[in-house]
Amino acid sequence: MAFFIPEQHAWYLVEGAWGTVKLSAWTFAGGGLTGLLLALARVSPRRALRAAAAGYIQVIQGTPLLVLMGLCFFGPSLFGLGELSALAAAGLAMTIYSSAFLGEIWRGCIQAVPKNQWEAAECLGLSRLQRMAKVVLPQALRIATPPTVGFLVQIIKNTSIASLVIGYPELAYNAKILNNSTFQPFVYFGCAAVLYFLMCYPLSRWSRSLERRLNASRR
Repeated sequence: MAFFIPEQHAWYLVEGAWGTVKLSAWTFAGGGLTGLLLALARVSPRRALRAAAAGYIQVIQGTPLLVLMGLCFFGPSLFGLGELSALAAAGLAMTIYSSAFLGEIWRGCIQAVPKNQWEAAECLGLSRLQRMAKVVLPQALRIATPPTVGFLVQIIKNTSIASLVIGYPELAYNAKILNNSTFQPFVYFGCAAVLYFLMCYPLSRWSRSLERRLNASRR
């Protein structure tokens, strides 16, 4: 990349890629934890808890990420809570957004565990928490690996939306800044596309490898 563009421009793109990685890591950590709680709530025996989790998921999935970004960035100041940094606002919005999708993905994977596994664990006298931790969730993990990693790739690409409302300096934002100063869109957006590929492709490969290992251990 440095052979085609000035070195300082190349490093500026790399800094943007690092911003993308930080925001993606924040999103997956926060969204993953919240999504797991939502998934467990969706399969809870308590009807009120199931309804509350389902309502949250439907509202968030029906709200564009761009709108969530604006609410998280401008909303706190309207209520006198102070301003969030660009990273905090983008991370909060994407955590809320990803939690709804991961919660529904993992709910489906939990319910995909054969019913006889649930019944066998219950016959052993295990509590619901023990059934989940020792029987259901380990099997659901094998099912959840491909869609989870696939959604992580979507998270990486969706970080570009943070530049539209918040101005967070991630990869697409830095590429746009360089294009505005050099008027070479093919060069800088092309380099950004290469960097996105370098971030996403290893995840896809890792997903296939992990899926094979999990299936081998199950056999």
